[in-house]
Amino acid sequence: MTSTASGPESGARGAHPDHLGHVIFITAAAAMGGFLFGYDSSVINGAVEAIRDRYDIGSGTLAQVIAIALIGCAIGAATAGRIADRIGRIRCMQIASVLFTISAVGSALPFALWDLAMWRIIGGFAIGMASVIGPAYIAEVSPPAYRGRLGSFQQAAIVVGIAISQLVNYGILQIADGDQRGEIAGFEAWQWMLGVMVVPAILYGLLSFVIPESPRFLISVGKRDRARKILEEVEGKNVDLDARVDEIETAMRREHKSKFSDLLGSRFGFLPIVWVGIGLSVFQQLVGINVAFYYSATLWQSVGIDPTDSFFYSFTTSIINIIGTVIAMILVDRVGRRPLALIGSTGMAIALAFEAWAFSADLVDGKLPTTQGTVALIAAHVFVLFFALSWGVVVWVFLGEMFPNRIRAAALGVAASAQWIANWAITASFPSLADWNLSGTYIIYTCFAVLSIPFVLKFVKETKGKALEEMG
Repeated sequence: MTSTASGPESGARGAHPDHLGHVIFITAAAAMGGFLFGYDSSVINGAVEAIRDRYDIGSGTLAQVIAIALIGCAIGAATAGRIADRIGRIRCMQIASVLFTISAVGSALPFALWDLAMWRIIGGFAIGMASVIGPAYIAEVSPPAYRGRLGSFQQAAIVVGIAISQLVNYGILQIADGDQRGEIAGFEAWQWMLGVMVVPAILYGLLSFVIPESPRFLISVGKRDRARKILEEVEGKNVDLDARVDEIETAMRREHKSKFSDLLGSRFGFLPIVWVGIGLSVFQQLVGINVAFYYSATLWQSVGIDPTDSFFYSFTTSIINIIGTVIAMILVDRVGRRPLALIGSTGMAIALAFEAWAFSADLVDGKLPTTQGTVALIAAHVFVLFFALSWGVVVWVFLGEMFPNRIRAAALGVAASAQWIANWAITASFPSLADWNLSGTYIIYTCFAVLSIPFVLKFVKETKGKALEEMG
């Protein structure tokens, strides 16, 4: 009985670390993977038009080069859970750091279009690993009373990474006199944009050497004493540490290492809880959020905004993203995950509907009419705000919490992999859909935002305040 294995004997639910700052540092270090996730995902926004021009390619080919990293993301997410169960969470972080570094250098110095795509796949694999390991590790080292807020660090790091990438892109563009292909110290501006990521990639690797391994992983490989010491660090001395270790060990003894076959049910393929995780991941992407981060500069230029201003609006959207994430971090343990998701879905649906209306106007001299242009800009920022204060955070918190211990790593990997596949579908389809009908494209995203409301109401259960051993 999982529910009795977690709580009153050890005092885990009311655990308060003696040094909260230390727990925050551990969480922030692990969330550097999220920073790189955001940075690497969004930095390509500044290079899209330069890549199109340099290699003389059309929208379809360009979309595949942009989106191909997401195939690597899906593979990395699908395999990271198994890797983490075999060699530990920390070793996974270190592997991801190396892959991020290789991708940054290779993407900045491509020989041709094919190897640029290859370096992006490698970077995608690292992103996929970070998307799984970050929330799993943070959930496993966080006291239940703080887990929602600490789990939010992953999304906070992602949005900061997005914002920093746009700020770096904007700064490099200024140095290059507004030309994405302008030369700086022998390289084109877009190459610098992609290459700067090597700095946070190396920092991520260094930080992984100074944070502890997950106590749950240590217990799984028989290192009880080390796990007990780490639990004392992160949950405090007031918790009965021997009982706490016994709780985790008892829960794990009833279980076995998660495998893909453990996720399968008898009627609908996966177990219902896995389908819920997949649904959360897919809806998070099908509202079109990453269009705002992969294509925003190109989108604004397509409706008449000059390149420098389009980069500026990409940056301001990223700032709104951070503000929304901070709001979510404050509210996620107070209001709960489920109410925030419902609020976000409603706000996103309304904002996307306004964007669809604005983009339905005919261009005048290559620009949207003043009213529609203003509405489009405001609605785009409102959309990002509601996403950030809700689905951007709560999905990662849910995925780190909602699965039973026996399937957590494998289920999180499948759910994150589904997220990357949905992300790829949106990213690869947007240029062609926009060429077909930009307003119609946003109507599609609006429909998915609306459909997410009954999905949450019917299938998603609140995880606020529960110990991980109580899940399932």
